[in-house]
Amino acid sequence: MDKKIPRLKHLLTPGEVAKRSGVAVSALHFYESKGLIKSTRNAGNQRRYSREVLRYVAIIKIAQRIGIPLATVGEALGVLPDGHTLSAKAWKELSSQWREELDRRIKTMTALRDELDGCIGCGCLSRRDCPLRNPNDKLGEQGTGARLLEDE
Repeated sequence: MDKKIPRLKHLLTPGEVAKRSGVAVSALHFYESKGLIKSTRNAGNQRRYSREVLRYVAIIKIAQRIGIPLATVGEALGVLPDGHTLSAKAWKELSSQWREELDRRIKTMTALRDELDGCIGCGCLSRRDCPLRNPNDKLGEQGTGARLLEDE
């Protein structure tokens, strides 16, 4: 007796993608509105996604988890041709674009963590000398008045 091997569906419904990827259908629609993923419409005007969208959603979720903005993800995915199945080599190239940003964030977070103990012990939160809020009085160098500090 021959056992039939189930055929893989080429196109998936939003519910199927949501179930398999662990994201809400509304998230899929949001990603699509941002150009991160694409769907087609069937004869009944219902969305259908290619199987490759599962990998793209996984990449989006990984990027979000590590703090990569969706706009950056969109730029990276935007260079791939339509219907492209992401290979290990392509993923390595894609993810390497984010490494420098991640290294910068890790360095900043490590410095903040290391300086936080001193700040808690001190409690002064000096606007002039606080190593967390105004390291080396960078804000003072910009003149008087309110300033927004962002490390470069």
